[in-house]
This record gives sequence, C-alpha cells and structure tokens, in this order.
Amino acid sequence: MKTIHPAFQLSEQTHPGLVALKVANLEHMTKFYQEVIGLTLRETSERQSMLGTEETTLLILTKVANPLPVTPKTGLYHVAFLLPTRRDLGNALYHYLTVNAPIAGASDHGYSEALYLTDPEGNGIEVYRDKPKSEWDIREDGEIVGITIEMDADGVLAAADRQHATFPKGTTVGHVHLKVADLDKTEQFYTNSLGLTLKSDFGKQAKFFATGTYHHHIGSNIWMGHNIPAMSADDLGLDYYTFVTNQEELSKLEAHWQNHQVDYVKEDNQLITMDPNGIKIKFQLAKHVQ
Repeated sequence: MKTIHPAFQLSEQTHPGLVALKVANLEHMTKFYQEVIGLTLRETSERQSMLGTEETTLLILTKVANPLPVTPKTGLYHVAFLLPTRRDLGNALYHYLTVNAPIAGASDHGYSEALYLTDPEGNGIEVYRDKPKSEWDIREDGEIVGITIEMDADGVLAAADRQHATFPKGTTVGHVHLKVADLDKTEQFYTNSLGLTLKSDFGKQAKFFATGTYHHHIGSNIWMGHNIPAMSADDLGLDYYTFVTNQEELSKLEAHWQNHQVDYVKEDNQLITMDPNGIKIKFQLAKHVQ
C-alpha cells in the first residue's frame, strides 16, 4: 500500500476524546460499564450517565425512550479503551476472568495487545495496550502494518499486580472503529475533509486512519455489507464521537471546512459535522465535554 498524505493534515495533538451511545436500559448499561468493564461513574441522572476515569469522561450513555429494533446500519463497531501499560491490561484481564465478563476474543496485532468484549446491548468494546513503537511494523511510506494472532494471555496475566479493577489514570479512547456504508467515500472524507492519514488498507474490507504517526485513531469496515443505511435518532448504538484538540487546530480545521464547503455547525466553540455514513463527529477543545 502506498500511503497518501493529504495536503491538509491535522497534528497528532488531535485525537479521539469520547464515545456517546444511545441505550435502552440506562441503569443496566451503566452498571455493566462500571462493574464489569472498569470505567468510573463520574456523573449520572435519570436520562444520562458519564463514565471514564477519575480525570476525564470517556463514555456517555443516553437513554432512548422508544428505541427501534436493532437492524444492520452504520455506526459503532467497537470503542477501544487504551490502557497505559501491559500491567493495566493484565489487571483488566484478571478482573474480566474473575467476574465472568463476556470476552469475545484476545489478539496480538503487532502494535498492540487487545481484549474484545460486547456490552449487553450489542456494542463492541476493545480494551488494549500499545506495544513500544520500536516494535511496530512501520513501512518507509508510513503504512503501519497490523497482524491478528493469538494474544499471549499468560504473559499479560503475569504482568498484572491485581491491585486495581478499574481503569487507571491515563486511560483514553485510543480509537473508534466504525461500521460504514462505503469505504471509498469514507476514505475521501477522513483524509481530505478531516485531515487524517490512511495508515492501512485491508483488502477492500477495512481502512484505518490516524493523525500523526499513530497506527489508527479511526477504523472503518464494510463487514456488515455495502451501502447499509445510516442510523436514525431512535436507533440504539452510536450517537456521536469526539476528537479533542487545541484552539489552533480547531481554527485551522474550521478554515479548511469553509474553503472546501464542508457542512458543519459551530456550537460553544465545538465544530460538529457528519461523515458520509451519517455518523456525527464533534471536534472539541481538550477540556470541553458535552
């Protein structure tokens, strides 16, 4: 794959912030993400819960009053929580085994080690740690090649100190993986309009994008089929996700969108747009959570 760097690029200071989900059973989902997955409950009300670490919100759950039946549509494939160390991943795995969490898989991707789970309403979850960048397969053109082999679960468990069941300070949303309708339109939007770089192109089935030199901040796939419809307001699943950035990058992005006729709305110094798959994206300043 020849990596094409778009003329307009955001810096590595711009990266995913949080994921917001629409849910049917707020109480049950809040309890799952807190007691099973390992997020900390930061704030809750009758309609909404905000979870993350002690320092930041990573997940917002909002109750939908009359949700539609789940059908194949664009949206979230998985939200990926990035833990700071292999010890932290070991603690997570030990906790998941202890509480009989719904682990769907465990993989070594070359650049990371990852656990996969599914929440009670069918949303995918990845919990992972990055390997040192010196171990990544980075090609001369900037492509970062991933693999999928069995994770060394024994090694990950051996790294655990079993002191913490909750995600530690420094945990982030490392990437967001999306179900999309059209890969080519997705690539054009995320590279030309958003200023990310295509990092890996997986056999006309999936594409991975990032700012800077990361392996991927956004994943996209068509594994559910081509041209699946976009979600509506009453569909369960992804409501929106955010990128966090600084004022300089936000201003640069807005100028680029104005020059290239990208549809967007500006609210409270947030830039809000929709990708070609009907997925809402908010660009926010690093301390702004909404």
